[in-house]
Amino acid sequence: MVTTRFAPSPTGHLHLGHAYSALLNERFAREHEGRFLLRIEDIDPVRCKDEYSDAIREDLEWLGVRWDGEVLTQSIRMEHYARALEVLRIKGVVYLDPRSRREIEEGSPPPDRSVSDTLMTSTTPAAWRLDLKAALEITSNTSWTELDVGLTQGDIEPHGDVILARKDTPTSYHLSVTVDDAAQQITHVIRGRDLFDSTPVHRLLQELLGYPAPIYRHHELLQDESTGRRFAKSDASKSLRAHRAEGVTPTELRAQLGFD
Repeated sequence: MVTTRFAPSPTGHLHLGHAYSALLNERFAREHEGRFLLRIEDIDPVRCKDEYSDAIREDLEWLGVRWDGEVLTQSIRMEHYARALEVLRIKGVVYLDPRSRREIEEGSPPPDRSVSDTLMTSTTPAAWRLDLKAALEITSNTSWTELDVGLTQGDIEPHGDVILARKDTPTSYHLSVTVDDAAQQITHVIRGRDLFDSTPVHRLLQELLGYPAPIYRHHELLQDESTGRRFAKSDASKSLRAHRAEGVTPTELRAQLGFD
C-alpha cells in the first residue's frame, strides 16, 4: 500500500512551506488509495515544545488535512533508535568520538577506533559517528529512485563521518528518520529539496540496517514573497495561524498553494 508521511519538528509554528508539503503528501496518498501518516519529530529536548506539537495538529486540522491512524511521536521511541545503533555497532560501522566541534574545525585528528569501548564506560561526552569508510566496504549502494526522474545517485562523501547519536542521546535526525520510515512502512518520501543531499546518508543506513528503500520526491521550496527567501522558522516566516488570524480561510489558503 502506498504510504506517505508528513514529519514536522515542533520547534515553532507551521508556515506555508509546511502546508504545501503536508498537502502534497496527503494528495499523493489519496490519489493512490493509500495511507497518509503524521509523525512528530521531537528528538531535540531543548528546542521542541509540547505547545508546538499541539499547534501542529490544530493547524493541520484547520487546513483540512486528515491523517490516518495514530500520530507517531519520536521522543517515546528512543529504545528503537538505540537498538538500530547497536546493530551498526556490531557491524563495526560506528565509533565514539570525544572531539568537540571546535577541535574538529581546528583539525584535530579522529580518535583511534579502539578507544570506543573505553569511552562507553567513561564520563567523557562523545558522539557516535558513522564510519563512512567501513560502511562503504559493506555496501556502496546509496542510489535511489526519484519520482518522475528515475535512478538517482547522490554524493555521500561530503558528509564524512556523520553523527548518528550521542552517549546521552540515542539518536540524531539521520538515524531516527531512517528507523521510523521503515517502521511506518513508508513507500514514498515526499519532502523539500533542502533534504536532497541527506538522502545518500539515509540510503546507506537503510542498506546497513536491512530496510527497504522508499521512492523519493524532493519538491521545490516555496519562497516568502515578503523576503524573497524560502519559508523557514529561522526567518520567522509568517505562520499558518497568523494567516488564520487575518481572516484567511482554509479554502483560500489551499487555493493559494495550488490545491483547489
